Amino acid sequence: MGKLFGTDGIRGVANQYPMTPEMALNIGRAVAVFFKRNGIRSKIVIGKDTRISGDMLENALVSGICSTGVDAYLAGILPTPAVAVLTAMIGADAGIVISASHNPFYDNGIKIFNSDGYKLSDRTETEIEQLILSDKTVASGKHVRETGRVFKIEDAANRYENFLIDAMPPSCSFKGLNIIVDCANGATYQVAPAVLKKLGAEVETLFANPDGKNINENCGSQHPEVLMKTLVDRRAHIGLAFDGDGDRLIAVDENGAVIIGDQILAICAKYLKQKGLLKNDLVISTVMSNLGLGLALANMAIIHKMTDVGDRHVMEEMVASEAVLGGEDSGHTIFLDRHTTGDGLFTALRLIEVMHAESKPLSELCKIMAVFPQVLKNVNVQRKPDIGSIPEIKNAIKTVEERLGSKGRVLVRYSGTQPKCRIMVEGPTLEETEQYCNQLADIIKDKLG
Repeated sequence: MGKLFGTDGIRGVANQYPMTPEMALNIGRAVAVFFKRNGIRSKIVIGKDTRISGDMLENALVSGICSTGVDAYLAGILPTPAVAVLTAMIGADAGIVISASHNPFYDNGIKIFNSDGYKLSDRTETEIEQLILSDKTVASGKHVRETGRVFKIEDAANRYENFLIDAMPPSCSFKGLNIIVDCANGATYQVAPAVLKKLGAEVETLFANPDGKNINENCGSQHPEVLMKTLVDRRAHIGLAFDGDGDRLIAVDENGAVIIGDQILAICAKYLKQKGLLKNDLVISTVMSNLGLGLALANMAIIHKMTDVGDRHVMEEMVASEAVLGGEDSGHTIFLDRHTTGDGLFTALRLIEVMHAESKPLSELCKIMAVFPQVLKNVNVQRKPDIGSIPEIKNAIKTVEERLGSKGRVLVRYSGTQPKCRIMVEGPTLEETEQYCNQLADIIKDKLG
């Protein structure tokens, strides 16, 4: 991880370093210089979510790109995975998404895809970061006489919608299903209900009125409470909650219970294995996965590999291990057999496909995995020293781990995108788990807060 790039691109408070217009211009210029091909009119796709600062950063990115002689293709407001799809579909050299995912509206960020629609490796991000911070990159534009042009991709949403529908089995139909969709006032607010309706579902949409400042506000995958209540009131079959940029999905079953990303992984893993489609009988997740996922996969004789936090790391291991299914407990799920990145809407389609094929409600499918009590706490920190270098924190973690034994675990790490330390404790009971997590949070706050 460099100075700018975190676990998922560059992120920060809009109008503050590094999310300033000046930096966005440099990022656009650096990305264009890195991906530009000699002798070919190069192009870069740009998409964004609904944040008020999206227009400001988009215009700065476009200026940087065009200053190098590369064309910018604007996709407008679309989910992050849609930009990955469009980049590969129109033969662009790279794709850029302006979004801070599930963060509040005042944050923003920049994510980059390569020409095939995959997120970048650590090595590539490091090379681009060097270009962003180099004076030579700024000076390179002085010799460009034929600057880039700007084009709008007028049918961007239709192209993405058709990609998703074409990726489903030809016989797939959601007729007879009542679905409640929480769009988080974010990038899915138009395409999610459109795709589900095209597949035949009856759809009621929540939080689909973005105003630039209400993205993720008490809604979406981080706050599905309204969705849970509405689903029960309407007696719908399933609820779907996306995050602000639409690469995450948290589902709600017909009883109003939240279905986490690990449960979705377990359900889809079983289905794909039954169909002979789970290549190498392998699933990839991160160290944040619930203990219950590993046990469920073991019971199904499915190999389980874990990576560091971040869907990029999951993807890298999937490619290296030739796996077709992987994801994070937070709701990033990757189906590498038909897609190049985590896609909340596509995950929803695949999950509903299983419900339809098995003729079972979501609550029945979820019985495949027991969810261990898990408590997560975020502590604001002033600095990020090695956790193991602070004796008080190191000893406190060791004490809790010894008390939990084989009935739980502790994971303490820094956020890759925010000045926070994340504490995760799993244990045999919720009360005990909360107690241990609070103990660790107090000590970390005292030493680093």
